Amino acid sequence: MVVRLQGPEDMSEPDDLPPFPVLMDEPAERWQWPLPPFDWRHEPAPDIDVAQPCRIEAPSGATVQGFMSAIDPGAATLAFRTSPGAGAVTLPFSRFVRLTLTDPLKAEAGRLTERVPLAAHEREVRWWAGGDAAPRVMRSAGHVQTEHGLFLFPPVDHDGRALLREFIPRAACERCEVGPSAQDLAAEHWMSTPRELLEAIERQRRMPVLPLGQSLLNLGLVTQEQLDRALAQHGDSPLGERLVDGGILSRADLHTAIAHKMGYPLVDLTRFPIDPQAAAKLPLRSSVKHRALPILIDADRLIVAVDRPARVNELQTLYSVSMYTVVPVLASKNQILLALSAMTRHDTWSANVSMRAEFFSTTR
Repeated sequence: MVVRLQGPEDMSEPDDLPPFPVLMDEPAERWQWPLPPFDWRHEPAPDIDVAQPCRIEAPSGATVQGFMSAIDPGAATLAFRTSPGAGAVTLPFSRFVRLTLTDPLKAEAGRLTERVPLAAHEREVRWWAGGDAAPRVMRSAGHVQTEHGLFLFPPVDHDGRALLREFIPRAACERCEVGPSAQDLAAEHWMSTPRELLEAIERQRRMPVLPLGQSLLNLGLVTQEQLDRALAQHGDSPLGERLVDGGILSRADLHTAIAHKMGYPLVDLTRFPIDPQAAAKLPLRSSVKHRALPILIDADRLIVAVDRPARVNELQTLYSVSMYTVVPVLASKNQILLALSAMTRHDTWSANVSMRAEFFSTTR
């Protein structure tokens, strides 16, 4: 559409200014298949106009393999070929309940440790097609809902190296339920109030040593499927080393799990009411350097959230906390750094020099 702007027609004096330039509407942004809703470096997805192997599922449950040569969500149609050389058939979205692109998105080449964070994002998805009495159940690493329908990303395997892409048209999905991730389930058991945390500290001395696998599940660092697969592997290396070698677990997360295995309580810093007076007992630079955040003062005890208890040995010698008995509790590295970043924005350390955001991201 072209829009021409003109001056008032009843002006008595001629306009010596050059005519107003013609304004053109910006071209509509080209539709692209949504990507997983989290950070994951993967090989570029094929352009939407490139024919891609796919599978379509009819309302009856029957499936047909072929190629998607084009898709137009605005018109709610799919161009489908049964083979590369066959003619394209235009299918309205009402003719199928699920479309799966069978060539998966794969982790970026050369990045052996780049994995989909399945423990944080893989969830059970239940959805009901029209007339279904029972839901259809699947696993998806994240989901994206748009006006056109629901986009899902089923993992190809438990290693998190590749994801499929699926589309359920809005008309085909009467209802959808998305369950919790392994990390969500674990966080339900983490301490979120001072009373809970102090009671857990008192119980710590009587707690039995947990199996490492249970500790990993409690922390939400692995899924049950990833754990079962690692346990089934034959070899002389310990479970934790197998998971680290396979890229499922980082070395830092393994250290956190070993500490939890020994009985250290877990605290959820996204819900715990951090005491600003406690946080101020440790200078900001020291908190970031040691990845340690004081969260509670209990008489002569300073409760400090760390990602591994060994960090407390260094803290105890600092003048600002030497008058307290430092008691470590566990929190994830990301939660500690996010809490520190948020508290600087709220001026908890008003006497300290301001910290740049990039300082947090580069801290080991």
